[in-house]
Amino acid sequence: MNKLNLRVSYADTDQMGMVYYANYLKFFERGRTELLREMGIEYNGLEEKGLYLPVLNVECRYVSPAKYDDIITVETKICEITAASITCYYEVKIAIKLLAIGKTKHPFVNKELKPIRIPKDIKQVLGKYLEK
Repeated sequence: MNKLNLRVSYADTDQMGMVYYANYLKFFERGRTELLREMGIEYNGLEEKGLYLPVLNVECRYVSPAKYDDIITVETKICEITAASITCYYEVKIAIKLLAIGKTKHPFVNKELKPIRIPKDIKQVLGKYLEK
């Protein structure tokens, strides 16, 4: 699991001073990127190999709002690996207070956006970080 601390910027908030709902997806993206980086897998390295990880599905359940200048933590883990996709699970928190939970599913595709099997070496690394 990767834990990423972020400060909520003014640009992240809506007119009510709370984090705009769609920005949680950006937080998920940042958490996922850092988790992969922690594993030694960087998006630009995947792209250089002709591998891409588009979002196939996203879920988010909002529990409590974050506000401007809050320090939030995005906890990210891989919760499922198939032959050709990964699913990530996220919890966004302030300290122990849960703000949102979510999941994203990402197929591995080539430049033509055709699904491909996860390369063996990458799947092996991902498997070391699999959490249920």
